[in-house]
Amino acid sequence: MLLWRQAQGDKQIIVTCPGVDVPGHMIYEKTARIMMISYIEAHLNEKLDLDTVANAVCYSKYHLHRMFTDTVGITLHDYIQRRQLTEAAKLLVFSKKPIIEIALIAGYESQQAFTSIFKSMYKQTPLEYRQNEVFYPLQLEFTLNKNPTVPDTIMQEISYATLADIPDWMNFIKLVIDGFPCLDESSHLEQVRQYVGQRQALIMRDGSTIIGAAAFSHQTGSIDFLAVHPQYRHYGVAKAFLDFMMCNIFVGREISITTFREGDKADTGQREDYKRLGFAESELLTEFGYPTQRLILPPKQEKGDDER
Repeated sequence: MLLWRQAQGDKQIIVTCPGVDVPGHMIYEKTARIMMISYIEAHLNEKLDLDTVANAVCYSKYHLHRMFTDTVGITLHDYIQRRQLTEAAKLLVFSKKPIIEIALIAGYESQQAFTSIFKSMYKQTPLEYRQNEVFYPLQLEFTLNKNPTVPDTIMQEISYATLADIPDWMNFIKLVIDGFPCLDESSHLEQVRQYVGQRQALIMRDGSTIIGAAAFSHQTGSIDFLAVHPQYRHYGVAKAFLDFMMCNIFVGREISITTFREGDKADTGQREDYKRLGFAESELLTEFGYPTQRLILPPKQEKGDDER
């Protein structure tokens, strides 16, 4: 079975799966998810689109689009754009390449087009970003769980995180960085240690893989961090965390969380997810120089409250 065809100069590398007697589509779909991300990561400095990737992994572009979006929650186009802009941001801070050259490397035909989309995502022009000399990623490479549990059988057991969980937590951060603009990993590591020490950090696992994590403050009634593994965002993990905190931590109290403002192009769906869970809009904020908004969830209403 042909799995990946990639041209390198005058040569073509063909990856096959010989002697496969099990249902081909099951192996191929599982492998295709991994291979298309690998292909994108190997060609970030080239012009990439759905047709190019579909041809490389020998898959229908329509099915590939659906499969990718269903798997990680964002479209292939958005993933490519966010990964290329992240690499461009890295070059702006850590290289002396002219901005027009970086724009071309990122797949844009003009500096003007690059500047427009970069500012909509980073809230700064490329020149301003370069002058600030602080790099943060919009999107890092997705590392998928190769053997995820069937959604209906996931044991949604939430536990308090321990110091032993911190290395896995920090690896997990790389998968969910899209929800946390301006996040600095070293600062976050120190914060996680504090949350763990105060029993204010929660995790959920599928086997050895962290599929969700949350950090909160008893004092302020706020969820300071809530993230779900891209492969599990449609499986009720965020709601499970919220129910746990409402029933065991914030009983009878309102809960606040901050997220992207309405219309922010950098938002990959977090704001909509929170509102679907019952959060309502509150005041506009600016955190670490980034425009955000606080959302509020009212206290859980006990049965019979309406009758009193």
